[in-house]
Amino acid sequence: MKMVLSQRQREELNKAIADYLGSNGYLSALTEFQKEADMPGEIDKKYGGLLEKKWTSVIRLQKKVMDLEAKLAEAEKEYNAGGPTREKRSPTEWIPRPPEKYALSGHRSPVTKVIFHPIFSVMVSSSEDATIKVWDYETGDYERTLKGHTDSVQDIAFDHTGKWLVSCSADMSIKLWDFTSFECVKTMQGHDHNVSSVTFMPSGDFIVSASRDKTMKMWEVATGYCVKTFTGHREWVRMVRVNQDGSLLASCSNDQTVRVWVVATRECKAELREHEHVVECVAWAPEASYPAIAEAAGNDIKKGGRAGPFLISGSRDKTIKMWDISIGLCLFTLIGHDNWVRGLVFHPGGKFIASASDDKTLRMWDIRNKRTHKTLEAHQHFVTSLDFHKNAPYVISGSVDQFVKVWECR
Repeated sequence: MKMVLSQRQREELNKAIADYLGSNGYLSALTEFQKEADMPGEIDKKYGGLLEKKWTSVIRLQKKVMDLEAKLAEAEKEYNAGGPTREKRSPTEWIPRPPEKYALSGHRSPVTKVIFHPIFSVMVSSSEDATIKVWDYETGDYERTLKGHTDSVQDIAFDHTGKWLVSCSADMSIKLWDFTSFECVKTMQGHDHNVSSVTFMPSGDFIVSASRDKTMKMWEVATGYCVKTFTGHREWVRMVRVNQDGSLLASCSNDQTVRVWVVATRECKAELREHEHVVECVAWAPEASYPAIAEAAGNDIKKGGRAGPFLISGSRDKTIKMWDISIGLCLFTLIGHDNWVRGLVFHPGGKFIASASDDKTLRMWDIRNKRTHKTLEAHQHFVTSLDFHKNAPYVISGSVDQFVKVWECR
């Protein structure tokens, strides 16, 4: 197919080619070209570098067109699925939409954990490269690196004020960082193996950790002393999470159980067994999700209103289970991931659960209907962690592909 140029366009193209030949020193070709195109000797200044400019702008525009086509395809999918448009969706129903807003590189090994700061527009990532990195999730800028651990950093957490960051590592230590000066102010030692999980009590006065040494420990922030040890799991404790009022702990382990502990007495209140493989992660259900959970369970359990508290767990058996702690039973199971479930977090609106998996996806689950609401092909490798911002429309994910990704919700 021959492109048809007008007489004027042809002349302009010829002049631009002549300028290109001249400025790159292809002089004999230039004289031949001028002869054949019968063109006057002098080439106007305005044609200087014109060919290169057009060439690069075409490449830039091609990329932009591809991005817009991806966005359009996504919008068409939403439209065909009959979902409400953005204007009609309330923030409680916002979910992350592809493509990602930022893909941030800097870590030199798999990313193990990503978390949002409770107040500032920053997020923090930890990695097997023994570092912790701070990023601005709104601009995608890298801010700084916190160094101090000598082995893989396994977990990080903020207290509710965002002034303190706690980290734990395969180097068997727990470090407390002042998030205003970014200095490490305390190092807590006492576990006999890899420390896999760490979190603050709601008051911010204590830290709870879980380890491959099969125990969980509680530490006093002011002194750095270990004040309690919880024993009972028969294998590596993968994660520990505190409920909203700080009265209960939930833990999960390679022994394939989820356990719930009373903080005050250290006793194990419930041992939940139904997973068929290592349980990787747990998360307490916020009050906002209780109506959806009650409705989802109502089909299975014909009892009075479900009182809760409720807990979800994700496992290497590829499932996510919802538990009612008051009766110690599994209410329902979410099936859909094709590989290990590595991270779980509730949507702040309470209607969805977000999960991260080794099948390289992030999934949004509709609690009421107990099924996948949306699947995002998120990373090139296993997705290890995700976090949902409590009030800004953002989700972040981390992966073995060493990237931290920021997703906008709408």
